[in-house]
Amino acid sequence: MMTERKLEQILARYQKSFVAKVYAEENEDHDLLMDVFGISPIIKKENKQYWGRELGMCWQLLVIEICKAYCSGFQPAFRVGSDEPCDLIVDGYAIDTKYRIGSGDSGTLKKFKSYGPLLRTHNYEPIILILREDNLAAAITACLVGTWKVYTGDASFEFIQSISGFDLKSFLTERVGEFPVNR
Repeated sequence: MMTERKLEQILARYQKSFVAKVYAEENEDHDLLMDVFGISPIIKKENKQYWGRELGMCWQLLVIEICKAYCSGFQPAFRVGSDEPCDLIVDGYAIDTKYRIGSGDSGTLKKFKSYGPLLRTHNYEPIILILREDNLAAAITACLVGTWKVYTGDASFEFIQSISGFDLKSFLTERVGEFPVNR
C-alpha cells in the first residue's frame, strides 16, 4: 500500500539519521517508537534533547502522512503571524503532535495556554496527541487551561484511528526492531 510505503520511508530516513548521530540524564521508560528503532533508554540518555526532538518530528510526520492519506478533511498547518499553533487540521480538529511534553519553561507554557483559544477563534477544536505518558504535569495543566483536548499514549493512537481508520499502533508494533539503530 502506498501510504504504508511512505510511512516506512519516514522510518527508514530517521533510522539513517539515528545511526549517524554521535553524541547525559535518567529515564528507563521506553515507548513504541523507540522500540521500532531499537533505541534503548541507555542510548536515549546519551542525548535526551536530540532523541526527544527527532522522535517528536518522526511522530509528527507519521501522523501527518496518515491524515493526509486517509482523512478527506486534511489541511496542513496554518500560520497566525509568525506562529504555527498546530501541525495539521482534520475535519475541524486543529491537531498538534508532541512526542513528550517535558518543558516547564514559561514561554512554552504560555504558548500552550494561548494557542488553544487562538485556534478556537478560527472555529477549530484544539487537540494535542502526545506519544509518551511521562509528561510534565505543569505542561499538561497549561494545555488544559488553554482548552486543548489532550490525548496521551494509547489514547493518541485511538484518536488517530478514529479520524483516519488507520491503526498506527498496530503498524508500528508490527515493525518493532525493523529499523534498528545499530551503533
